[in-house]
Amino acid sequence: MFIGIVVLAIVAAWIVITYNGFIRGSNEIKNAWGQISVQLKRRHELIPNLVECVKGYMQYEKETLEKVIEARNQALNAKDVRDSVAAENKLTSSLHGLLAVVERYPELKANANMLSLQEELTSTENKVAFARQHYNDSILSFNTRCESFPSVIIAKIFSFKPYEYFQISEAEEAAPKVKF
Repeated sequence: MFIGIVVLAIVAAWIVITYNGFIRGSNEIKNAWGQISVQLKRRHELIPNLVECVKGYMQYEKETLEKVIEARNQALNAKDVRDSVAAENKLTSSLHGLLAVVERYPELKANANMLSLQEELTSTENKVAFARQHYNDSILSFNTRCESFPSVIIAKIFSFKPYEYFQISEAEEAAPKVKF
């Protein structure tokens, strides 16, 4: 009888500890997404300034500017993580296109405001990449728990599901082509 109670107590403790580990992991992922959101908001706030700075110089590049603005608006209106990831990938791609076009305008490249905005955008992109890495690391840890024995049992009982990674698109992986 005593051994049965001890075994039952050990099993109950394991369930509680494992469940709490899933909750902690889920909260870490939410926090990591929050950090990404802060950096993406900063990025979204920079884009109108970048577009305004470029607009006067790039009279013949209206389509490029419109793509950036459209992509920013889609990113701002994303409903969930999946939509946000897709919209941010599109925004990154359109920003690469804009910065490649900027290379065609030497006086714009030398403009102090443009240089400052490019530096700020580069810094923000680095922070987004760092935050995305932290987010994906948190997901890796959580998903490993969800799929590993014996914690997979608790994951199934309490309906913990693996999260999706914040992955970059193939377009984002490719370096922008600069034409002169």
